[in-house]
Amino acid sequence: MATLSDLAAQFPPVQRASVGLPGMIRHGVVITTPHYVTTRGPRSRVDPSLVDEWNGFDARTALAQVLKVPTLVVNDAELHAAGVIAGQGLELVLTLGTGLGCAIFDGGRLAPHLELSQAPVRWGLSYDTYIGEHERRRLGDSFWSRRVVRVVDGLRPIFVWDRLYLGGGNARHLTASQVIRLGDDTVIVPNTVALVGGARMWQLGDR
Repeated sequence: MATLSDLAAQFPPVQRASVGLPGMIRHGVVITTPHYVTTRGPRSRVDPSLVDEWNGFDARTALAQVLKVPTLVVNDAELHAAGVIAGQGLELVLTLGTGLGCAIFDGGRLAPHLELSQAPVRWGLSYDTYIGEHERRRLGDSFWSRRVVRVVDGLRPIFVWDRLYLGGGNARHLTASQVIRLGDDTVIVPNTVALVGGARMWQLGDR
């Protein structure tokens, strides 16, 4: 709370705020946030005391009190998605970064969040560990990009989307040869669209 308050103080006054938080967030309340409960980040030991502190934490109310403006707190991939969706058909947004973020919109309406990142995908690995930043660095962009395409191909018959957006900080590392394989229903978007999403989420509404 103190860190976000300090950051906000560096900007001109605002009338409202939007915050993206990784994990399962419902109505601004943290159900689970896997990235924030480990001792030294991803792949390190889970600290049970952090699990207890985060689970059920009303982040929206706490931040509204600290920032002194109405505040939305949603999953970070949903905030990202709000900046790019067209509002037509079923649109899936996957964000590539530390792990894998996921957001689903149907006709411009945000669907209940799926913590896809924690689902098993291959060799006992979750999507987070299969195509997250750790694996990108280990494999290199070329082999990592092939994995991303394999994931997209595997998810296509599950969601049957009208449009897929790939964003997040690591989307820029996808190689051109693999981007071509993704198909015409897939769009690569910059990480900065989350800034637009922060404003637009107020129009789309929170669950």
